[in-house]
Amino acid sequence: MSRLRKISSHYVWTPQGFLSSAILSFAPDGTLVEIETSEQVDSCEGVEFFSGVLIPGFVNAHCHSELSYLRGKIERRRGFAGFADSIARVRHEATPEERLASAAYWNAKMYQEGITAVGDICNGASTFPLKQKSPVYYHNFIEYFGLQATNFSRTDAVAAEAARLGLPHSATPHSTYSLQDKPFREIAHRDNPLSIHFMESPGEQELFEGRGRLHARNLESGVGIDFAGYGSPASRIVASVPPDKNILLIHNTFVDEEVIDRIESHFEPGRVTWVLCPRSNDFIEGAHPPATLLHRKGVRIAIGTDSLASNETLSMPGEMKLLPEISLHDRIRWATLTGAEALGIDSWAGSFTPGKRPGAILLTGIDLGSMTLRTDAASRRIV
Repeated sequence: MSRLRKISSHYVWTPQGFLSSAILSFAPDGTLVEIETSEQVDSCEGVEFFSGVLIPGFVNAHCHSELSYLRGKIERRRGFAGFADSIARVRHEATPEERLASAAYWNAKMYQEGITAVGDICNGASTFPLKQKSPVYYHNFIEYFGLQATNFSRTDAVAAEAARLGLPHSATPHSTYSLQDKPFREIAHRDNPLSIHFMESPGEQELFEGRGRLHARNLESGVGIDFAGYGSPASRIVASVPPDKNILLIHNTFVDEEVIDRIESHFEPGRVTWVLCPRSNDFIEGAHPPATLLHRKGVRIAIGTDSLASNETLSMPGEMKLLPEISLHDRIRWATLTGAEALGIDSWAGSFTPGKRPGAILLTGIDLGSMTLRTDAASRRIV
């Protein structure tokens, strides 16, 4: 039998709490074989000890790796409509080779910093060859959008290519404001899971009321909408998405308790994941997601980095640092286990459970007395 790799640290995170004096034993293929405790870890033969906290591999529940080439090209805090206009203006400036090189660089960096899996938004197939070879697991959300679109054959072809290559994927509407009624409903019924941008800006609710920046932007473009009658983004979700669908709602920056209750009561238990991307919210709107409210409601929450168009890095500790109101234990859960549950990969990822292959990540920059993240918090892959 091949020799097991044994590792330990000051603490090991588990869903039940932080374990001290714990030793993790991994097989050569990354499978966790055993968790044991010892009062004398430092004298146990063959155990590698690391200073910090060992956690399972991160699950980045929302990313746009295709947009990695936009890092540093978008101005901060221009509001959502200004952000969207900026992307439209600069997204064609890079060559295909430059775009792919950026995606490859950040794919490698995500892996090194401990990201094991990604819920990745795809508007094309350019990153698929990279993902076929990557040690990072990607669930590819093939995104349908366009208020003026009548032919989605190009997006259908992206989904077909993902299927041909054997890549995990599902079709999804982009948001409640970017597709007319018929295609939104059709796509919402097609695959599992869905990943829908939701309540990222005040303009999303205002659009249904015939006012605000998104509404004005549509008027300037001569574009009408046929879904205002739903009255709100939440009402559109409830009326259009079957209750047995697994759905990741992305951002949720401007949701309130009424919206949360309405969404949760529509879907079957365990179907909804509220994904927070706090650094992106700060970049675009100077806003902060209602993490405390969502936590108090007891809903499933995960963490994503969004894209480098609205972020400086794809660092999960970077996102966690912007949620200081939440305990470190729960932030780690959101960055690992609940993200794995959202993507349907918790059978092998998300927690240190014998038989799983979650990876092992060292989280540093922690005040071990108070179990809080310092400003220098960082992560690196151990297994």
